[in-house]
Amino acid sequence: MTQQANAGYRQLRRGRHSIPGGLYLLTAVTAGRRRIFLDRQLASVVSSLSATAKTWGPGRCLGWVLMPDHWHGLIELGHGTTLAATMQRFKGTTAHAVNRSCQRHGAVWQTGFHDRALRQDEGIAATLRYIIANPARAGLVEHPLDYPYWDTTYTADLAWLHDVQACRD
Repeated sequence: MTQQANAGYRQLRRGRHSIPGGLYLLTAVTAGRRRIFLDRQLASVVSSLSATAKTWGPGRCLGWVLMPDHWHGLIELGHGTTLAATMQRFKGTTAHAVNRSCQRHGAVWQTGFHDRALRQDEGIAATLRYIIANPARAGLVEHPLDYPYWDTTYTADLAWLHDVQACRD
């Protein structure tokens, strides 16, 4: 890793706190920002693991989307773990499965991740809206329901999913 990359990674970690029960918007980016998840087989591998409780250990994933070159998720951090350990588990599990699927070795994800703790006044539905509507905002689909690589376990306040304009805002 270059000295500049190390400095960037240190900046991501500065001020990071792992609060059990806390809600976090997390982002992981593919190595080299390669758009490897345009490959349906690889996207399906990561999608199936993103939706599996075992991937999250003591925490849980309330919703996620897999974009061609990155992943967003809303995570409730479990007790006895940290954000770093949770993301290491996710990235390690998915990278191993992707590499096994296409019989290759090497990095799938960039080192590090971005996190943002949700404040008490921030709504879960609004954060999930940001996550789930990402493919429509990026122009990959007209409507989020047309995009195959997302899921949520949170069903309250998601009526906006049926409003195309609301999905683009």
